[in-house]
Amino acid sequence: MRRTLTDGIELDDTKDRIDRVEVHRFLSEVAYWSLGRPRATQDRLIDEAARVVGLYDGDRQIGFCRAATDRTSFVYLADVYVLEEYRGRGLGEALVREMVENGELARLRWLLHTQDMHALYRKLGFEEPDYKVMERRPTRNESESG
Repeated sequence: MRRTLTDGIELDDTKDRIDRVEVHRFLSEVAYWSLGRPRATQDRLIDEAARVVGLYDGDRQIGFCRAATDRTSFVYLADVYVLEEYRGRGLGEALVREMVENGELARLRWLLHTQDMHALYRKLGFEEPDYKVMERRPTRNESESG
């Protein structure tokens, strides 16, 4: 899939187009949920993702998200971002909408963890966070490997 949005901004789900250096820079240095993530871990997450969607301004990577799934019952939406200077233009919504509403995974139940952007995710059918979610965080040794 490759689709042009306004102002020449483009969505593309080709893994080979992902600017791995830029995605790693943003996720390991800026994103609160993945600060310090090793480059090898980020590369593996891209390689093993069921789908990735990139957001591009020409050749510049300006946004990204990935999906992990069992391909039967659920999909986990992860690492969603749009560079700050491109926010407020509906690009994040277009990025997530492409991921969750199109492609072979669209029919499955989608999950995500987020501390913010609840309004965006509600627009796309995600429900309010509730009391049912339980999470086991990895120990230090587990988190270093992935």
